[in-house]
Amino acid sequence: MNTKHPSRRAVLSAAAVSVGMIGSAVHAKPNVSTNQSNKDIVRNALEAWSPGTNAPFIALISEDIRWTIVGHSLIAGTTNGKAELNEKTNLPFVARFNRSSTKFRPVRIHGIYEDGDMVIIHFDGHGIANDGKPYANSYAWFLTMRGGRVIAGTAFFDSIAFNDLWTRVRP
Repeated sequence: MNTKHPSRRAVLSAAAVSVGMIGSAVHAKPNVSTNQSNKDIVRNALEAWSPGTNAPFIALISEDIRWTIVGHSLIAGTTNGKAELNEKTNLPFVARFNRSSTKFRPVRIHGIYEDGDMVIIHFDGHGIANDGKPYANSYAWFLTMRGGRVIAGTAFFDSIAFNDLWTRVRP
């Protein structure tokens, strides 16, 4: 990925997601070849998200996912199932960017690592929130994969930057 001009690249989140795409992505199935490694599946989804649509990444999330956000952010804790993850985290996050032409997206992938069914991704994300101010954060996600889908995830990120966005911009 070209990282010299982050404002020209789409950002990944985790959180994060494009409002216009999440509804259709909730029930979408990933385009997964049986010959692809989990690392390749995740890389392809991240790179597809970088132009600004997170639908390919959301499609990787299993319906019964267990997602844990570590730390002391306002959304730290564990959600069970894709519906709860979307309701508590993804949709409110995306809504904070829905009026912006620069949606949150990955702008730099530092690394993607695979060990058995675990894929670890470290990336920087960026977007312009609805209040016109930038949001940038660095993420590390630990993803447990089964059948080309994410069945469990643990997320680490800067809670101070996140909490500022969460309290400053209302969905």
